[in-house]
Amino acid sequence: MSSAGIAALTPAHSEPMFSQSCLSSNESIMIFLSVSGSTTPMSVLESDSVESVKFRIQTYKGFVAKKQKLVCGGRELARSDSILREYGVTDGNVLHLVLRLSDLQEINVRTTCGKEFTFHVGRGKDVGYVKQKIAKKSKEFVDLEEQEVVCDGKLLEDQRLIDDICKHNDAVLHLLIRKSAKVRAKPVEKNFELSVVASHLNDGKSYEVDGDNVKRQYDVGEQDFRRGYEVDEEVVPRKPPDRDFLFEPVIVNPKIKLPSLIWDMVNETSNGLDSGSYPIRSMEGTGGAYFMLDSTGQKYVSVFKPIDEEPMAPNNPRGLPLSLDGEGLKKGTRVGEGAFREVAAYLLDHPKGGHRMLFGNAKGFAGVPPTFIVKCFHSAFNHPEDAIVKIGSLQKFMENNGSCEDMGPAAFPVEEVHKISVLDIRLANADRHAGNILLSKESEGGQTVLIPIDHGYCLPESFEDITFDWLYWPQARKPYADEVIDYIKSLDAEEDIALLKFHGWDMPPKCARTLRISTMLLKKGVERRLSPFAIGSIMCRKTLNKESIIEEIVQEAEDSVLPDSSEDAFLETISEIMDCRLDEIARSPS
Repeated sequence: MSSAGIAALTPAHSEPMFSQSCLSSNESIMIFLSVSGSTTPMSVLESDSVESVKFRIQTYKGFVAKKQKLVCGGRELARSDSILREYGVTDGNVLHLVLRLSDLQEINVRTTCGKEFTFHVGRGKDVGYVKQKIAKKSKEFVDLEEQEVVCDGKLLEDQRLIDDICKHNDAVLHLLIRKSAKVRAKPVEKNFELSVVASHLNDGKSYEVDGDNVKRQYDVGEQDFRRGYEVDEEVVPRKPPDRDFLFEPVIVNPKIKLPSLIWDMVNETSNGLDSGSYPIRSMEGTGGAYFMLDSTGQKYVSVFKPIDEEPMAPNNPRGLPLSLDGEGLKKGTRVGEGAFREVAAYLLDHPKGGHRMLFGNAKGFAGVPPTFIVKCFHSAFNHPEDAIVKIGSLQKFMENNGSCEDMGPAAFPVEEVHKISVLDIRLANADRHAGNILLSKESEGGQTVLIPIDHGYCLPESFEDITFDWLYWPQARKPYADEVIDYIKSLDAEEDIALLKFHGWDMPPKCARTLRISTMLLKKGVERRLSPFAIGSIMCRKTLNKESIIEEIVQEAEDSVLPDSSEDAFLETISEIMDCRLDEIARSPS
């Protein structure tokens, strides 16, 4: 993952964020950008598009528009071409700005004996990484056990992220190597330059570090067009294990037999915690997500997303407001249910030739990484008050070469885009964008493989916020291959609902209805040889306030049936109306 987080609004220009058109227009409204508890006033027009507001923020604050997310009234302003008025943004509203950061931190290290080193370190790197960089530069500092980093009188663990430490201009670090060392911070453009002043070691000892080179996997950090990058590191002595943790899978049904892929992920994660590896919080996204390391502390094995740290949940680490009515950032979703939806996407991603069984390791058709519900306790999680045991989703960490955001879609294989489309249409995904589709390479042949992640907003109660970035890729206009059509024909919504219930998620009736209708649409669409674009366009709104075709079909059915009609009768009415609309679309020129 590219690094992200909520960052302070440090002005790129000294001028206030006002436009001349705003000052003279009756449409002018004053809004406030909120970041990390501070607010910045901004005058805009109600008719301004979301995209234009983001570019204004880029101009005056220096944050690239595509790395911004704006949230107002508990809803993400996700459609760039929609105007503020359509989202209900009015005078005095607070917009929460969420940034995906990829800045490098410049760190200058100077010793009292006159040596100086300069490092460019990703904000997602930790204190331990900085210590290793220093050790590789000078034999005087090769013994990492003698290096201690202190901030405001408090010892920093090796797992602390640079971004967490250097959030303010007055941040001061102390690098201690037997004698104290001081780190002074001064602004360098929008970053900080850290000067580490260390005492000279005069014990005459020389040190060496033995060990094999290993590759440490990161999913946050440097902007090298990879969503995970590798850094050759030397094996270093590890700190004593921190055993103050709890970790175990949540199995609600004793009849469930987890596949070995799940158990392997669970065991590797548990072994990492037992060996003292700290969870590392991702800087990306609007919720809390933690990268879990293996027992060596050198490789990510899984990603943990606690339900109480979801966007607008009580312990959300990004500063988003609490949901007042329980609804999530996307219409039709509920705060605290994201983990169940993540697991549902994995369970319903059936492999070719059969449904997802209670055992077996077959890869799903779309390649959703293995995911399961676990409970975990660790001090590294976000605990504003007393530390608590967290329940959330645990997903296998997938090695990758970046995301689909990092390159144009022309290079993506048609079959890879089509498998993503099948998953998203069927699950009515309300949050499919290029940033949550990872890029990887097959070990044999080197063909590009797309890996879908982040399914916390699938299976919503309504179709209002359904969005598919792939809808505008050229591959979406290609017809489905026969083997894909055969796979779609094998899908059964009722079996899927029963499978989820077996695994502990008794779907809310409105979510179950969404799955039934979207599965029906997908199956009927391929019967008429409609492309992913044609079927996806039926589900997605063209503009924010104009209902999609699928919403029109549902509304027409609701108007047609009697109030006390059964669900079967309602679905039969949906089927009849859908047939008529699909026949019209199939006959119309493309």
